[in-house]
Amino acid sequence: MKQRILVMGGGVIGLASAFELAGRGYEVTVLEAGRCGGQASGAAAGMLAPYSENLESPDDFFQLCRASLELYPEWQRRVRQVSACGFEYTASGSLYAVCHEADMLALESRRLWQREHGSSAEILEGDRLFAAEAQLSRQVRAALWTPEESHVYAPDYVKALEQGCRRLGVQIEEDLGGIRLGDLDERIEAAAADGRFFTGDQLVIAAGAWAGEWSGLLGIRIPVRPIRGQICAYRAEGSDPPLRHMVFSSQGYLVQKEGGTLVCGASEDMAGFDTSVTERGIDRLIHWNKKMIPALEGRKPFHRWAGLRPATQDGAPLIGRLQGHPRVLLAVGHYRNGILLSPVTAKLTADCIDGRALPAWCAAFRPERFGPV
Repeated sequence: MKQRILVMGGGVIGLASAFELAGRGYEVTVLEAGRCGGQASGAAAGMLAPYSENLESPDDFFQLCRASLELYPEWQRRVRQVSACGFEYTASGSLYAVCHEADMLALESRRLWQREHGSSAEILEGDRLFAAEAQLSRQVRAALWTPEESHVYAPDYVKALEQGCRRLGVQIEEDLGGIRLGDLDERIEAAAADGRFFTGDQLVIAAGAWAGEWSGLLGIRIPVRPIRGQICAYRAEGSDPPLRHMVFSSQGYLVQKEGGTLVCGASEDMAGFDTSVTERGIDRLIHWNKKMIPALEGRKPFHRWAGLRPATQDGAPLIGRLQGHPRVLLAVGHYRNGILLSPVTAKLTADCIDGRALPAWCAAFRPERFGPV
């Protein structure tokens, strides 16, 4: 008889885990308090950029991110095939831009360690830089070009994951409101606020920024807190050459989507579970955008939004089986890398349930590492 797996959370991590588990023959039910992809997943810019977003050294978190980037070509092909849904997946490469001579040494240091870990990065300056990206401000001194990085259009990717899950037979239960967990030892029991009741053999908690509420029940600290990320987007104008790469700096990023929309982010702050957009947050982005892309001077974003990013105390996710509750696994705390980390988290979660050995660097993401409650 097939094992039944309950997945708590219908964001990108929960859906990716359900997709992988169903593909391996498990019976899977996704339990979602609201609607699938309704929080951080659908609001993300969709960057697959472990080199640009991990600047200091190739630590265990970087290894996790790089492993997921390497899975993406085959993963996105499988999601498209199973779901019969298309979504943007663009192998654009990236430019990490600096404006001062004093930043050149750090840029060269990044190039060296990144080339030792799978990147073919080069530093572009002068004519080579502006031939690669004509819209960049001439105040940009140089940029680290990383051809391996890419991006997806997150809302369509999440929809494709949901449809792929449904086509694999995953039962998706939405609008459950509050969910109460009962027995976790003999079997898994979960009750929704509206009276619906679910049982399973194992439970995957992928509840994003809300994961901390299970600390008391599970007996471990789950220090996941919501970080509000504000993003804006500009419409393309006829005279604008499109950005050919994702552009990063210490102040933010710009990503050109297929329809011509230029997505700019992210302004971050701690505002609890408030997803409202603030003038201060968007104004900071507008000020930076026009410095990096002079053509944006005087233009206003046509769209502004915010999402809650589930950040842990040390910035790394919690992935794996609980020692105190061997029927329960965590897959939470992915901060701003949920889209990037969805394939590798799904694989590691399914490997845990299959009883397979995990890479040694996975010890850095142990769910119990913050200690007991």
